[in-house]
Amino acid sequence: MRIHWFPGHMTKARRMITENVRLVDIVCEIIDARIPISSRNPDLDELTGTKPRLIIINRKDQADPAITRLWSEYFRKQGLFALEVECKTGSGVNGFQPAIRSILKDKLDSYAAKGQKGRPLRAMIVGIPNVGKSTFINRVAKRKAAKASDKPGVTRGKQWIKIGADMELLDTPGILWPKFDSQIVAENLAFTGAVKDEILDTETLAANLMARLKETYPESLEGRYKITISEEDRGFDLLEKAARRRGFLISGGEVDLERMANILLDEYRGGVLGRISLEKPPEEV
Repeated sequence: MRIHWFPGHMTKARRMITENVRLVDIVCEIIDARIPISSRNPDLDELTGTKPRLIIINRKDQADPAITRLWSEYFRKQGLFALEVECKTGSGVNGFQPAIRSILKDKLDSYAAKGQKGRPLRAMIVGIPNVGKSTFINRVAKRKAAKASDKPGVTRGKQWIKIGADMELLDTPGILWPKFDSQIVAENLAFTGAVKDEILDTETLAANLMARLKETYPESLEGRYKITISEEDRGFDLLEKAARRRGFLISGGEVDLERMANILLDEYRGGVLGRISLEKPPEEV
């Protein structure tokens, strides 16, 4: 399963980031707690230059909490400030503005020395599609300031959102990069919904997810789908077992793998299978 896609609107989004990064004081990169490395766009370093960076680890409620703590420590060792949040409930979001002010303390002190106290700080919000940027902004703004959706590719235009009296956020469209060199990265993005399902073979994707979960969280599969996993089971075998257990049969007694595949992906993305992380920090692998 090779995934190569780069719609025209992503080229425009890259241009937008490059043209506007000079207007902001800090770049806030939202990533997915389940796939912290796969959900980081490797092109962002080039696009945003040397601007200070805050890593916002979203969807912490869907990831393995012990592994998320390791990721926070990993990023801090890289010299990056990491903030764990869950945007749907707002957990951790209150730490956003204090984190910005802490990172930009020298700039704020400089403003105060020049008599510019109260001058607004400007932050650019970046990330891949469907990582929760708009939901995060709405939480921080405490209003529906940005359009949010569970489908990638919603935010297209330039949006400045005022946060209180002294902060402004620039919302940007989610962008991927032109080519996924790693098959694992491509799958991780597809599992979590960052790539539109229409361009994928859903059954193969679901079978590959089954195979991954068999190795890392077998109890989640057995508990949710009431199946018994054997050592020789491959991904498609597990998908078929789950489909049969659910009674998903079509004419002639054939198993409806497509229906089961869609349910598996929906339930994984919705957190129904439990708190599952697909990536560990390099030293933890």
